[in-house]
Amino acid sequence: MFNHEMTGDQGRLRRDPAAPHFHAHPSKIARIRRRLLDEHAGAVLADTFKVLGDLTRVRILDALAQAELCVCDLAALVGLSESAVSHQLRLLRGMRVVRPRRAGRMVFYALDDEHVVALFEQGLRHIEEAAGRGPVAPRAADDGGRASHGRRGAATRLAR
Repeated sequence: MFNHEMTGDQGRLRRDPAAPHFHAHPSKIARIRRRLLDEHAGAVLADTFKVLGDLTRVRILDALAQAELCVCDLAALVGLSESAVSHQLRLLRGMRVVRPRRAGRMVFYALDDEHVVALFEQGLRHIEEAAGRGPVAPRAADDGGRASHGRRGAATRLAR
């Protein structure tokens, strides 16, 4: 169809001689170009998805979507050493995906906000619908009888 080579600042599309038709719509391209992510925002978004692209971190976030937990509880849940879990939490904190809460000498971790839960819910919904199982139902929250910490409510808990 067309070659994505850009020439100068105009970003002109050049016709690909192998393609039978040229269907560039300059007004549509200009309108969309004005709304495209800038490089910084795109890089930050890509980094967020990279941090979510690791099975260990996904399992940690899955657990934290259900309850605020300390490193030792997370380690027991995901079957890793406390040191390995701490390393992953450091990466997640740096990306503002989780937040710590200190209680004396203990540090408890929770998802930073409901946006992280929404990413998980949509991702799970996507893979389950793609597999033909239909939409997912929210799972019941189990916080050991304690009130939920942070801004997450039971309705925004991670679905499975």
